[in-house]
Amino acid sequence: MQEEQLIEGLRARDRKTTEYLYEKYSRALYAVIARILSDQDIAEEVFHDAFIKITKKIDSYEESKGRLYTWMANICRNSAIDKLRSKEISQSGKTNGIDDFVYGLESQSGTMEQVEGIGVRELITQLNEDQRFIIDHIYFKGYTHSEVSEEYDIPLGTVKSRVRAALQVLKKNLDRI
Repeated sequence: MQEEQLIEGLRARDRKTTEYLYEKYSRALYAVIARILSDQDIAEEVFHDAFIKITKKIDSYEESKGRLYTWMANICRNSAIDKLRSKEISQSGKTNGIDDFVYGLESQSGTMEQVEGIGVRELITQLNEDQRFIIDHIYFKGYTHSEVSEEYDIPLGTVKSRVRAALQVLKKNLDRI
């Protein structure tokens, strides 16, 4: 199914289109959330909520601003970050280090292969080292611009400039696909 058909079907609230969306994108979108939230149950709950948000807010998606997957991944990422910062998580002490969990989860579920299948890893390798570092921390590890700036002693303006430059490179490369 082409992206235009997918968007059209979602906007028409077509059940088969929603099922197709889930079948084709759920693992990759779940991976975005699982990279940020270490608790699998909470990550699944956030994914469920984010998927519903995607289907309900499809009318707010603007094709001119980017691809559908990017829009959906941002919804998932923002939902995970919101959950991570919520009182529920911070008070329960469930924000353990996620590196071991994420890499273990990827190998168990094949998530990394799914992300590879949509070309994200290949696109990110086209960034320079500074841009790749910033994108990895902000989009895959859930850091804010300020957190990257403070933790790695990089001026906030530099962080924002690197993000902007990286996104321009990614957009240019996505347009070629």
